[in-house]
Amino acid sequence: VQLQASGGGLVQAGGSLRLSCGVSGSLFTIYTIGWARQPPGKQHELVAHITNTGNTKYGDFVKERFTISRDNAKNTVYLQMNNLQPEDTAVYYCNLQGFESTSSTWKGYWGQGTQVTVSS
Repeated sequence: VQLQASGGGLVQAGGSLRLSCGVSGSLFTIYTIGWARQPPGKQHELVAHITNTGNTKYGDFVKERFTISRDNAKNTVYLQMNNLQPEDTAVYYCNLQGFESTSSTWKGYWGQGTQVTVSS
């Protein structure tokens, strides 16, 4: 399983970015896929995820600024981020948690990070 993240960059406060995470090699039918981030000097935190059933969860700091969505035909998950603020500056990572039915265990995969920098 490979995850390819893209879409990061430099944006001014109040601006928007859309992150993409392309997934290849995954046959999981039960999964959660989404984004975590690591701000400078801080630990990883959940940004948003979406399950195979379409349920979504967002970090408390999102406050309706971000929207996660998926395009199953393209095997891609998107994170639309609006009204970005300097505190959103972080490396954003795509993460897939898939349930492997043969072993009844969850398998985790991470993509490479993409840097998001928000200037004030």
